[in-house]
Amino acid sequence: MQRYEIATLNTALGGAAKAAPGIEGFCREGAGRLLGCWATEIGPLNQVLILRGFDTAEDAAKERERTLRAANPFGAAEVLNGMTLDGYAPFPFLPPVEPGEYGPVYEIRTYVLKTGGVEPTIAAWEAAIPARVKYSPLTIAMYALDGAPRFTHIWPFKSLNDRAAVRAQTVTDGVWPPKGGPAWLTTDMRSTIGLPLPISPLR
Repeated sequence: MQRYEIATLNTALGGAAKAAPGIEGFCREGAGRLLGCWATEIGPLNQVLILRGFDTAEDAAKERERTLRAANPFGAAEVLNGMTLDGYAPFPFLPPVEPGEYGPVYEIRTYVLKTGGVEPTIAAWEAAIPARVKYSPLTIAMYALDGAPRFTHIWPFKSLNDRAAVRAQTVTDGVWPPKGGPAWLTTDMRSTIGLPLPISPLR
């Protein structure tokens, strides 16, 4: 897949579960592929995060326009208080996202980069990822195509305790963070824990 998108839906209180059927139907009609759909558990609450993949940049652009012009985007207008669409390109050395059961706890992290930081970050991750994924899988790492220079990475874990243990062990073993990677980070870092909704292909 050449392009990915994360749609962030701000919903009414308790709106995530109500939005799920509409999200599934809306994505089925579009040009992309629904890969993940999570309700936020830790971080900004009352949000649904939707990960979609696209075979081409043209498909992603067409779907962006369809979504923006829709009277009922993601079939969720009834519970929708706001929506943000972020387009991404994958780190080129990574395989496409493959649906499956890897979680059920997913962490979605976004780091804003210093100017010129995209290429050095990709290089640092390419060197470090083979060792890092021996501890736990990586769903995707991708850099933003709009807005501030930044990248988002998504990691599945069996539990919050598993997440803490894996993160601690990789640091202890000197595997993570990628060598040279933190030098390109700003202090603008965000982390969200999401749990898959029943419609999510990533579980």
